[in-house]
Amino acid sequence: MRRGLRWLVGAAAVAGAVALAVAGNSLALYRGWGVERLDPAALSAKLAPYYRVMRPPGEGPFPTALLYSGCDGPHDNLERWAGMLNAEGWAAIIVDSHGPRGYGTHEIWRLVCAGQLLMGSERSGDVLVSMDDARRMSFVDPARLVLIGASHGGWAIMDLLALDPPKRLPTNLATVPAGAPADPLAGLVGVILVYPYCGPANQARPDGWRRAVATLLVVSDSDTVAPAADCLAIAGRMAARGQPVETLVLRGVTHGFDQEERSELSLLEFDPAATEAALRAGVAFLGGVLEKGGGVRLPGDGF
Repeated sequence: MRRGLRWLVGAAAVAGAVALAVAGNSLALYRGWGVERLDPAALSAKLAPYYRVMRPPGEGPFPTALLYSGCDGPHDNLERWAGMLNAEGWAAIIVDSHGPRGYGTHEIWRLVCAGQLLMGSERSGDVLVSMDDARRMSFVDPARLVLIGASHGGWAIMDLLALDPPKRLPTNLATVPAGAPADPLAGLVGVILVYPYCGPANQARPDGWRRAVATLLVVSDSDTVAPAADCLAIAGRMAARGQPVETLVLRGVTHGFDQEERSELSLLEFDPAATEAALRAGVAFLGGVLEKGGGVRLPGDGF
């Protein structure tokens, strides 16, 4: 009996120590403690070989969207969004944050999903640097840029907007990119966030962001990974201030509903109808961005 009790006490102590270590590491990453602050040129050199460019016929310059994946790295969902963009006359640049860091191998990406690697406040530096790189590409119209992020990628975009550089910098950057406009987010005309993480570690959670950029938020009412209520609360606070935030709430689908490629043990499900609804909403939103300089009000939630 005593031996069993000692074992239980010991096991509880170990579990408590592990939980404390995990929480401490998450806090350190959130604060940027221990995150290497790179020169933007050095970060660009790491990211650029992994950019995947998809563009419509012609020389451009095209309105251009930069796409950022969930915590498991780029998959077929980003290709679907890029295909839609090309069909609408937009260029697309898929930005891989995992490959340059080796997070796509040996399932290291699971630590990203668990909040133990690459917080949104760190990855937001990837967003800022890739935007600056895109402005320098000959086929890109630097005055018409859109950011599209799924899950973790949406979190990184939200963190960047909340940090609002140069007021505050992403935790992995020492400075803003050299030669960037006085406003490092210049040319940003729209944001599409697809089931982003909006929990306690999201920098936008307290008050959203102040930049009046047209935003489309696509969430699921059945998402247990990144609950829609967290994101809708942020969107509600911003809409109350008159900021151009639109929402589409899909019914009865899981987190990652637009991603068919997934790990064997995943409980998430690909839903073609929800995917089509999200893409249609994206087309309408982008049309509003180009024609009216902002988002459009959707006819209603659901599909």
